[in-house]
Amino acid sequence: MDILTTADGLQRCTGGVLVPTMGALHAGHEELIRHAVHLRDAEALAGPVVVSVFVNPAQFDERTDFDKYPRTLDADAATCERLGADLVFAPDVEVVYPGGSAGRELRRSVCLPDVARDKDLEDRYRPGHFEGVYRVCRRLFELVRPAAACFGEKDWQQLKLNDAMSRQENLGVHVVGVPTVRENGERPGLALSSRNVHLTPADRGAALSLSHAIRAAQRLGQQGAGPGECEDEARRVMFAAGARVEYAAVRDADTCADPLPDRPARVLVAARVGSTRLIDNDAWPGSPD
Repeated sequence: MDILTTADGLQRCTGGVLVPTMGALHAGHEELIRHAVHLRDAEALAGPVVVSVFVNPAQFDERTDFDKYPRTLDADAATCERLGADLVFAPDVEVVYPGGSAGRELRRSVCLPDVARDKDLEDRYRPGHFEGVYRVCRRLFELVRPAAACFGEKDWQQLKLNDAMSRQENLGVHVVGVPTVRENGERPGLALSSRNVHLTPADRGAALSLSHAIRAAQRLGQQGAGPGECEDEARRVMFAAGARVEYAAVRDADTCADPLPDRPARVLVAARVGSTRLIDNDAWPGSPD
């Protein structure tokens, strides 16, 4: 498995599929890579499947969260090779942001699309986070120049941000959403996340309440309840399990604004369990059981 740490050699990556990650790959990332490999082969793309591994300092609003993020490059590269990816791009900070915090890259303006502003979702609870996401994904798209990039649906607002960013910057990258992978393949199971390793056995009941809250909101929606009632029920389920609720919201699937009749919607939730912050979402009201 080729591992590139500089921009040298990236010219052969043009026209492929990028899977942006921060490493510590788990089964959710593996599904992204499988999807990228399938996309490359099905579309007969000229370029390779590139998995980037870069813990982005501009993306963390809490320094302790950045410091404790696991770094497992050798294991990640082995996973990429097993799944059929072509190379790993694991750049240093200077490659992505030449000059560091004083360099041009981090001084370039960021005009966040509407989907990431004033929505009372991740934009409220992680100030500065989406600016960091925008910067790093714009930079990775510019360096790798893929035809497509795969992102997990678990980070729904981030997925929509990157789609809007690609169009806003005229980068020509098709942003592809890949369904959330859950523990044990169960529909109401805990969404896989690198942060799950920080959950203690005692935390797991409260952590599962996020997916249970989503299912409760979906069931009510299928019975004809409105968004407000479904949001209240989702909050109740998480609170009863001991999770510290940040938000439970039913939103338009494309804009993350208030839902409109006859348009796809999502129910999105976020809560803290112990020292760990978790997010999840799914279609609303979803399909009947």
